[in-house]
Amino acid sequence: MKFPVRSGRIKKGSVQSGMSISAPKGRKIIALDIGSKTIGIALSDRTHTIASPHSTIGRGKWQKDLESLKVVIRAEEVGMILLGLPLNMDGTEGPSCQAVRQFARNLQKDPELSDFPIEFWDERMSTSAVERAMIDQDLSRFKRDAKIDAAAAAYILEGFLGRLRHQNSVI
Repeated sequence: MKFPVRSGRIKKGSVQSGMSISAPKGRKIIALDIGSKTIGIALSDRTHTIASPHSTIGRGKWQKDLESLKVVIRAEEVGMILLGLPLNMDGTEGPSCQAVRQFARNLQKDPELSDFPIEFWDERMSTSAVERAMIDQDLSRFKRDAKIDAAAAAYILEGFLGRLRHQNSVI
């Protein structure tokens, strides 16, 4: 199943399947790894070259989560939102994907964010890959738990930025 990509309004297409993507020049991209308990946040630089873990927000009521995100979006001069889409291993969508899609629809309802481009990126295995790397670095479980969600968001963002670089080098 293909998942929608948004630039302005949601439209059909898949970033990974070769659809052309663009990012706002001179503005950062925020990547979100949305879980049931936390939201991991990562940011790109203005040139869309580097992905860096930023922070983690503990999930609460929607309005509180939204306000916490908007603080980061304003402070970091974000121009695009990238949401990790937790596809099943066979590429199909399950309940977690629907929760992320609902999150995107809720973001679109906010007047301050309604015109923000929102993209989805396949995040299969992102948390596992990041956790393995942290274990290899001999980080304690406590340190891993504190950093894993933001690091997973950075992992997702790195994949997206790599796609942008590849697309721009082919053009």
